[in-house]
Amino acid sequence: MTLIVVSCQSSTEHCGEPAPKPLFRDPVYDGAADPVIVWNHDEEKWFMFYTNRRAKDISLDGFEWVHGTRIGIAESYDGANWSYRDTANINYRMPDYTHWAPEVIEHDGLYHMYLTYVPGIFRDWRHPRDIVHLTSKNLLDWDFESVLELASDRVIDACVFQLPDGTWRMWYNNERAGKAMYYADSPDLYNWTDKGRVQIDRARGGEGPKVFEWKGQYWMITDVWSGLALYKSDDLLNWTNIPGNLVEEPGIGEDDKVMGGHADILISNDRAYLYYFTHPGRRDGVDPNDLFEQRRSSIQVTELFYENERLVAYRDSVTYVCLVPPVRF
Repeated sequence: MTLIVVSCQSSTEHCGEPAPKPLFRDPVYDGAADPVIVWNHDEEKWFMFYTNRRAKDISLDGFEWVHGTRIGIAESYDGANWSYRDTANINYRMPDYTHWAPEVIEHDGLYHMYLTYVPGIFRDWRHPRDIVHLTSKNLLDWDFESVLELASDRVIDACVFQLPDGTWRMWYNNERAGKAMYYADSPDLYNWTDKGRVQIDRARGGEGPKVFEWKGQYWMITDVWSGLALYKSDDLLNWTNIPGNLVEEPGIGEDDKVMGGHADILISNDRAYLYYFTHPGRRDGVDPNDLFEQRRSSIQVTELFYENERLVAYRDSVTYVCLVPPVRF
């Protein structure tokens, strides 16, 4: 089937490198998910951090396959072509630990990671998880700073964004509250005060929040297990849902014929890129008893466009990725 080509809406049409479909598959376990993209200033390349799941090991019981792994790292010079690099050397682990859903930012020459940490390998979801703070100077080796004191003992999926007054705000999923979104504030990225439940006009659960500013508006996306819910806000406190989830309808590209999940947004040169993951085998025509196909996951990318006061994605279009490295002040 012919792919639709959409203008890149910049001064040069179709600028950048065409992204393959899928964008990336993990060569170790084939379970890459929950991507976050950050520029490595020293190496002058992009790093993708991602949750890895043990999709290849079909001997594991229940949900053991989503436990017991470290965070994977892929690297790219252009944001379109990625290769496997390593696992993150995180100096906070015990026997049978699990690392999920990293959030990585750079501030004042230091990288910060807010990582979901599960103290074991389990066959179900009913176990504690914390968000831990780590720091690094090279994006490879990470030092433990603290376990954050948040609303409960089952919190996941941090997202960190700096407010106009300099305060840092973290959004996260509180599983003890029906998987509702909560938030916390910090003056320095180290000391956090929990603020309670996020005010959203449609009360609903969701995972993997991502908050960003684009086109003069604050936006949030969350994974609601039927694509990505979209919200906007004027004050980063009160959020209004915009009907019509992103990447909910299956695409036509390789490994993209299912809904998209837990995503990152990268804004570069006033263009917005949505990096998300899929479970390609969870579709009609695939044997539901084929554990590998049901478990494996792939990373994809598509560009976002601002149309009629909302964001839209054309996932079946060729995505031309054109990333401008950020300047370190």
